[in-house]
Amino acid sequence: MSFFDKLKFNRLKEGLTKTKDDLFNKVNRLVNASSKIDDDFLEQLEAIFISADMGYETTDLLITNIKERAGRDKFFDQSELNTIITEEMKKILADNLSEFKSFDLNVTQKPFVIMIVGVNGVGKTTSIGKLAYNFRKAGKKVLIGSADTFRAAANDQLEVWAQRAEVEIIQRPDAKDPASVAYETVNIAIAKGYDVVLIDTAGRLHNKSHLMEELKKIKRVMQKVVPDAPHEIFIAIDATTGQNGLNQAKEFSNTMGGLTGIILTKLDGTAKGGIVMKIANDMKVPVRFIGVGEKIEDLQIFDKDSFIKALFEN
Repeated sequence: MSFFDKLKFNRLKEGLTKTKDDLFNKVNRLVNASSKIDDDFLEQLEAIFISADMGYETTDLLITNIKERAGRDKFFDQSELNTIITEEMKKILADNLSEFKSFDLNVTQKPFVIMIVGVNGVGKTTSIGKLAYNFRKAGKKVLIGSADTFRAAANDQLEVWAQRAEVEIIQRPDAKDPASVAYETVNIAIAKGYDVVLIDTAGRLHNKSHLMEELKKIKRVMQKVVPDAPHEIFIAIDATTGQNGLNQAKEFSNTMGGLTGIILTKLDGTAKGGIVMKIANDMKVPVRFIGVGEKIEDLQIFDKDSFIKALFEN
C-alpha cells in the first residue's frame, strides 16, 4: 500500500469510527465469547446487525448465509468466525461494485455529464464540490452547472465550493428555468473542451411531483445537446437518516428512470454505517462515493474491501 493509499485508508477508518466502535466491538465481543455458531450466537449477531441499520431483510440474508456456511464448514476458531462474517458481508456488496476505480475516468466522449439529485440538507452541494476537486486533481477539466435557481443561498454555497475546488462554474441566479442553465452549461462545456460536467439540481422533497417533473425536463434539455446525457445520475443520501434516505432514493429512481449511483454522505456522523449493506441489498444501485469527513478530500470512492477492513481491522 502506497503512502497516499495508506493515508486515504486511515481517513476512512477515522470516518467510520462511530460505526466501528458500535458494530466491530459488539461483533468482536460476541465472537470472543463464542466457540461455535449456534442459535444463541446467531440471535445475538442478528440484533447487532439490525442495530447497525442493516435492515431486517439484509440481516436475515446474512444470518441465513452464515448459518449455512457454519453448518457446512464447521467453523469454531475465533479468527474463522470473524472471517466468515466479513466474507458474507462482502458478498452482499459484491453485486453492486462501483465502476469507478479512480477519478481519472477514461472519457471516450466529452463532456462526461453527471447529474446530482437529492433533497435539501443531505450534503448534495458539498458533495458536488468534493467531486469537482477530485476530478480536477485527477487531471480533468471540470465545469459545474448551478441549476438550482430557487435558492440564492444554494448558488452562493456552490460558488464557494467551486472556488475551493478551483473549477469553473456557470450560474444564472435570475433564470426562471433551471433547465436553461443546464442547457447552457453543456453547450459551454462542448465549446471549451471540458472533460466533466457536474449539474447541480434544486433540493426537493421526493413527494413533490411538479418539482420531480422538472428533473425530467433538465434531462431532456441536455439531451438536445448531448443525446446520451446525463451519463450518470447520482443521488446524495444522508447516512444518518436511515430508511428515510432509502425511500428518497427509490422515489428519485422511479422519477428519473433509474439512478446510476449513490453518494452516501455523513458516514462519519453516525454509528449506523450498516446502511451501506441495506442499500446494496434493497436498491441494487451501487454506492459510488462515501463522505467520511468535512474536508474537501473526504469524499472517497467506495470500495467494499476497504470498507469492511476499516470496520473490522484491529
